[in-house]
Amino acid sequence: MARKYFGTDGIRGRVGEGNITPEFVLRLGWAVGKVLAKKPGDKVLIGKDTRISGYMFESALEAGLVAAGVDVRLLGPMPTPAIAYLTRTMKANAGIVISASHNPFNDNGIKFFSGSGCKLPDEVELAIEAQLEEPMSTLDSAHLGKVSRINDAPGRYIEFCKRAMPIGCSLDGLSIVVDCAHGATYQVGPQTLKELDARVITMGASPDGLNINKNVGSTAPDALQKRVVEEGADLGIAFDGDGDRVVFVDHRGEVVDGDELLFIIAQHELLKSGAVSGVVGTLMSNLGFELALKELEIPFARAKVGDRYVKELMESRGWTLGGENSGHIICSDITTTGDGIIAALKVLYAMVDSGHSLADLKSGMRKFPQIMQNVRVKPGSNIMESDELQRAVTSVEAELGGKGRVLLRPSGTEPVIRVMVEGECADTVSRLCAGLSQKVESLVA
Repeated sequence: MARKYFGTDGIRGRVGEGNITPEFVLRLGWAVGKVLAKKPGDKVLIGKDTRISGYMFESALEAGLVAAGVDVRLLGPMPTPAIAYLTRTMKANAGIVISASHNPFNDNGIKFFSGSGCKLPDEVELAIEAQLEEPMSTLDSAHLGKVSRINDAPGRYIEFCKRAMPIGCSLDGLSIVVDCAHGATYQVGPQTLKELDARVITMGASPDGLNINKNVGSTAPDALQKRVVEEGADLGIAFDGDGDRVVFVDHRGEVVDGDELLFIIAQHELLKSGAVSGVVGTLMSNLGFELALKELEIPFARAKVGDRYVKELMESRGWTLGGENSGHIICSDITTTGDGIIAALKVLYAMVDSGHSLADLKSGMRKFPQIMQNVRVKPGSNIMESDELQRAVTSVEAELGGKGRVLLRPSGTEPVIRVMVEGECADTVSRLCAGLSQKVESLVA
């Protein structure tokens, strides 16, 4: 069944528009409470990133859940993966995250975790959507939910993250610039690394409700690249606004993206254990990543873009490592969802254990030039079915001669077609991507 409200990662949009209003979120909280909590004492956790609108939506969710008779535990600003972890370990019925991830401050969203710390199954999302169509009611006062705040949530999560490193493993001697995107990791990210003895230089850690992801974080690493070189640091780490993505910068100021980080983790696990069951990437994963894993005889499979699809394919294959080139990395041997801090610690352990620099560790993978352009289309456009567009794609593929890839896909979060071309020659890739994007634009005009 088609979803009316839920997208590929919860519900997201511009604050005050569509479903991102306090009125809708109030009803959403009530619907979630009716579907997920069935008896007195059932509880739901609520966490958020640092957007100014988070206060408003936190209150709305809280009121809706309480009206449905559900107890609420407030976590405050915490990374999305922390909420997944705490939902599981505190035996809550669900965890709710108020965040628009890497989007600017004037967007926000609501996403959910089940009691097991995983994304909600399709059938549960559909049940919540059905409940939203029912008239909202409030229980008798004697049966309303209760609300309390979990004050030690950051400490619990930091201790969990530190366990990703082997006992006795220290980051002493490493100088790390940490960019928190003025987002949810601004406390726990630097503190975790400090407690593991790293020398930490923090940036992007002064949230004011309006500056989340603004010229900082994993989607805007320029400032981090400059800072790493200026400080003479060993590396830099950039999280996104809600902490489920991470990219690195090596000591030369070069960005190390999600594909390269996955390669480093897989390569190290192969060295330590002698075998890696396999790695899941996406349709956007660099061809060089696939070829590098093939050289190591590590199986590789591509999922549709989106962490839920990566996780589904990992589970179906019985593999424990997967992710996206954006830096959304899932290490299911440790946790249930993409976690920027956990992934960062896996990479740091590879560095410390091997004695090699980040630049050395990524050198086993040669990235192919890859360019992506977004072409705006009308919502509901069926341009992907155009025969003329398919002929244009076939022509580009023929010119690449089997030594590259072409991918056109509609975005799951905005009305755009993403046009990606990848190949051996950067100039050729740039020319072909520009030409194909122009073809898309001409067809939607």
